[in-house]
Amino acid sequence: MARLWNLVSVLVLALAASLAEAATRDGRPHANTPRRPSVPVVPMPADAPVTSRNGTQLPPYNQTYFFTQLIDHTNPALGTFQQRYWTTAEWYEEGGPIVLFTPGEANAQPYGAYLTNRTVNGQIAQLLGGVTIVLEHRYYGLSNPYGDLSVQSLKYHTVQQAIDDLEYFAKNVDLPMAGGDALKVGQAPWVLVGGSYSGALTSFTMVNKPNVFQAAYASSAVVESITDYWGYYEPIRQFMAPNCSADIEAAIAHLDQVFTSGSKQEINNIKAMFNMSALTHLDDIAGALRNNLWDWQNLSPASNGGIFFQFCDALEVKDGVNAGPNGWGAEHALQAWAAYWMGTYNATQDIFADISVDDANRSWTWIVCNEMGFYQDAAPLSHPTLVSRLLQPAYDERMCAYYFPEAFAHLSRPPVPNVAATNKAYDGWFVQVDHLFFANGHRDPWREATLAADGTSFKSTAGQPLAISDGFHCSDLGTANGLVDPTVLAVQQQGIQAVTEWLKEWKPSKH
Repeated sequence: MARLWNLVSVLVLALAASLAEAATRDGRPHANTPRRPSVPVVPMPADAPVTSRNGTQLPPYNQTYFFTQLIDHTNPALGTFQQRYWTTAEWYEEGGPIVLFTPGEANAQPYGAYLTNRTVNGQIAQLLGGVTIVLEHRYYGLSNPYGDLSVQSLKYHTVQQAIDDLEYFAKNVDLPMAGGDALKVGQAPWVLVGGSYSGALTSFTMVNKPNVFQAAYASSAVVESITDYWGYYEPIRQFMAPNCSADIEAAIAHLDQVFTSGSKQEINNIKAMFNMSALTHLDDIAGALRNNLWDWQNLSPASNGGIFFQFCDALEVKDGVNAGPNGWGAEHALQAWAAYWMGTYNATQDIFADISVDDANRSWTWIVCNEMGFYQDAAPLSHPTLVSRLLQPAYDERMCAYYFPEAFAHLSRPPVPNVAATNKAYDGWFVQVDHLFFANGHRDPWREATLAADGTSFKSTAGQPLAISDGFHCSDLGTANGLVDPTVLAVQQQGIQAVTEWLKEWKPSKH
């Protein structure tokens, strides 16, 4: 055991800096906050004047505009709020499409590149002479009906209200460009684009609001809401290095054995090994070890590695030698997987009480607790697992009452999201609508909630194509990924071609 402790100490120092950096970069408040199904941020082009096709100088990409949105689409008399958006007519030609995108559960300001041809949105607009728009989702960033994220305010934060926002925007916006008051739905063809949660929102909108958008492109769309989303780790297990997977499974099995049947001293030794002696709940320790697996979501074909691979290198390279396919074993693999730990059983922590706006984790947790689930926990007993079997949905569900005591604290057990209602309302995996393109990646950790999930056999059709690349999460949305991965490029080209053909069928109408 002394040898193991020495090895752990070395690995703590080797990984601490990179893991602390990961915490800062993804913005999660602590190590047991699961990853959101977010759209990757694409780097903006270097600052330069934006000009139209006729040479007219246009506002910069970061020019912010505001749309007067309804707070409650079932009760317009309740009032309105200001919803932020960004747009450019860089490639617009008369008759071209309006390409609308929302990044979903995030402050939309960093997503300016989705106006440009660095993304599939801009590729569509450039090819077809269109306008691009990035619209901030209600209750994210600075697009909030009220001045806080209290339960009373979040009453109007639902999937259906977000769908209604997209329709109301497309039917009523006066775009800040010449002739922009005559480009509403019916006056111009609109294309809806989304990825991950906003990809699901794209599918949901096409189901719920037929005949509003002429075409839609949904990337890594998590259309099936799932409470016990252990499948998050399946693509990771399947595509990570076999030696790394073997060692993680061995380490987790050892930890579970100690935590469930070991002596108090054995448990305390592992807690000390991970610098978490102060934590009293063993599932907090087990839950924190998910962090390096969550780093997989940051990968893309163009990323040239990442923190996830540094983590595996730390496990699998010993004295300059790589482990074989079976890894080095649990003794070598057990090490400090993160340098930031935090317990989740203290309901008085600031993260639970803070109701300030522009807190994407709080806003997303409300949707998770009520409508969509996606708790990233252990696999069934019959299946290999990369995370501790101490982690079951109830572990994450109990935090709903910590975040939102006014809504859930009165319950005798943790609240369970009504995923059945969401799947019924918007068809989930079984969506069948025309003019909707689905793009997925084999290595996407959110794959198991998409139409590319293992065990499904959804067919690609002319009206609803399904294309799958070797990419990661929303890889096909970024132009750069298609330049280095021909399978991603093929998906992008197929999607753009489908949208092009569907737009040829558009005719003006009155809405």
